[in-house]
Amino acid sequence: MNYRPYQHIERRKSRQIHVGRVPVGGGAPITVQTMTNTLTTDVAATVAQIKRAERAGVDIVRVSCPDQESALALKQIVRQVDVPVVADIHFHYKRAIEAAESGAACLRINPGNIGSSERVRDVVKAARDHGCSMRIGVNAGSLEKHLLEKYGEPNPEALVESALEHAKILQDHDFHEFKISVKASDVFLAVAAYTQLAEVCDHPLHIGITEAGSRRAGTVKSAIGLGNLLWAGIGDTVRVSLSAEPEEEVLVGWDLLKSLGIRHRGVKIISCPSCARQGFDVIRTVQTLEERLAHIETPITLSIIGCVVNGPGEALMTDLGVTGGGAGKHMVYAAGKTDHTMPAENMVEHIVDLVERKAAALQAEMAAAKAAAE
Repeated sequence: MNYRPYQHIERRKSRQIHVGRVPVGGGAPITVQTMTNTLTTDVAATVAQIKRAERAGVDIVRVSCPDQESALALKQIVRQVDVPVVADIHFHYKRAIEAAESGAACLRINPGNIGSSERVRDVVKAARDHGCSMRIGVNAGSLEKHLLEKYGEPNPEALVESALEHAKILQDHDFHEFKISVKASDVFLAVAAYTQLAEVCDHPLHIGITEAGSRRAGTVKSAIGLGNLLWAGIGDTVRVSLSAEPEEEVLVGWDLLKSLGIRHRGVKIISCPSCARQGFDVIRTVQTLEERLAHIETPITLSIIGCVVNGPGEALMTDLGVTGGGAGKHMVYAAGKTDHTMPAENMVEHIVDLVERKAAALQAEMAAAKAAAE
């Protein structure tokens, strides 16, 4: 073998923490995160947004707590959602305590920014008392003054030094249930910082390219940066930061993990860019199928290829496949083998039905296997 799929890459060894019931690090599956953008005090809107993210497959959601009202609103929010909630805290240590008391599963807080050792001690106690982990979140755009004076500008060394300084504060209070991020909007800076940090500590790492941009541009930047890190075995939980709705971040995060073969969820569509040889409108068909099949969680691969040049070959590697043919009839493949032809009319409905039936069969197989194992 002259290439290395993800399964053959040695993942960085890290200690494991928990964000609520979700394990992070220590070989646990790499999780997908997002952050709400509603006013946290608007409980109904925040819960609705988290529910949309849950349907997209989110594992962990972060919620901003800039004031007391927001921290207290968490109590109502966490009761209505199924995923653990991280409270985003910046400078006020009381917000962290209130968030822990309100049911947050994790506190995103930099201990060096909240003042005295007594304040850190109080936050650590609240975290322990309420089963909270923490995330140290270093950002190139908000580095401490003394590090900017030392290094002259944000660089990987400054980001890593900042992260380790904050980590030491928690370790000095005998608190070790934390993960670390060292984000930057510059892809090269972020990747270099994470690579250096991965070499000098065993804490789980939350990876991301911060403020990446719009859905298209931010997806490209994130894929480059996060793809490099994941391919190097670095990263235990991931957020794709986009100027888009939270569920869009989740979908892109899952697409990234699926593209690398790291985790599988829902329908993975392999489709051609289309050309004059296409036997049907590939672009519109794929767009419609993505929407119609979004509710399926069972991992399934589906190839949609406009003509016979690459269609049969792609179908060999997918659960289901469709290849455009002549005279308004297209070939359907199942498990890599020709199965039947279908007319162009109601093509999408036919494919949706095939995928739903395949998902149901796979779910039944998994349930039977689980019952047999028990």
